Amino acid sequence: MLDRIKTSIKILIKGNGQQRVRTSSPSISSEDLADIKKFFKREKFFIFGHARSGTTLLARLIRLHPEVHCNWQAHFFTRAPFLNSLVNSLEAEEWLTRKSNRWNHGRDLSPLLLRGAADLILERDAEAAGKRIVGDKSPSSLIHGQAVRDLQKIYPDCTLIYIIRDGRDVLISERFRNFIEGSKYLTKEDKSIIANLKKDQTPFIDGTRSIFTDDFIKRATQGWVDNICETVLEGNKLFPERFVTLKYEDLLQQPFAEMEKVWLALGVGVDPALEKEVQAEISSNPDEKWQAEKDDSISSFLPKGKAGNWKNMFTKNDQAIFKKIAGKTLIECDYEKDMNW
Repeated sequence: MLDRIKTSIKILIKGNGQQRVRTSSPSISSEDLADIKKFFKREKFFIFGHARSGTTLLARLIRLHPEVHCNWQAHFFTRAPFLNSLVNSLEAEEWLTRKSNRWNHGRDLSPLLLRGAADLILERDAEAAGKRIVGDKSPSSLIHGQAVRDLQKIYPDCTLIYIIRDGRDVLISERFRNFIEGSKYLTKEDKSIIANLKKDQTPFIDGTRSIFTDDFIKRATQGWVDNICETVLEGNKLFPERFVTLKYEDLLQQPFAEMEKVWLALGVGVDPALEKEVQAEISSNPDEKWQAEKDDSISSFLPKGKAGNWKNMFTKNDQAIFKKIAGKTLIECDYEKDMNW
């Protein structure tokens, strides 16, 4: 009984002993960075962007270059449980910082372990592809600026590429993907919209009915604004010479010119012969085929990969909500000149 009382008092004072997560791990040191690059020598890049903003298209195009490899959805820094989960416990911290561990040279080995794990995953693929520059594309819709800060702690030497798309089209694309996938988060009202959409599409393209609920458009619009504002702020601050931004709409209109800028930012020369490959790749749309296979009754309603779909599908109420939350951001991104749209 006395032991139980002591245990209860400890929990009241110090909290539950089962909470075994460390507060944070340090940034990689310059010494450890220099050491890890002796073993993993390829230059690294990461593609961020809000979901449905063209990150996959950009990844497909960027890997057309004979020196550049890209794969996707590693989510090292953009979706839980994150790369940091490998060391995110008090037990791991104790092991990696233990003074009797002569291998750590008095430093926390956590960032070295994280960098080594990610580098191995990236470079194994690049080695098989025979390419000297490698990167991952993972949409960064959930934690915005924190993803950039976490990236910089482990990859201060990487190039961060950020793609932006008109948020109004982002919301439409995201909404239809949720409809087609049959997301478990769909509400009763969402399912009613889907049923009506399948029954008669006309009201949804003449401004009479909305594909959104007010709750969805408010939440999704705010997420788009936060993603752009935080990512651009942190990208410019933490990667001042290695932060590249481009717009999805520009990529559609002048794909080779935009890709040339990206490849040059990665330090590789660009053969004009690549333009033909870029044009061929951008003409294909694997996502459209996948959505048609999932549910053609809905997917056929929306032209895939096009800019400006929102003009046919936003109701006056949709516009008012989006404008209130994101009107300023649209102007800052040069999607609108003023609030009169």
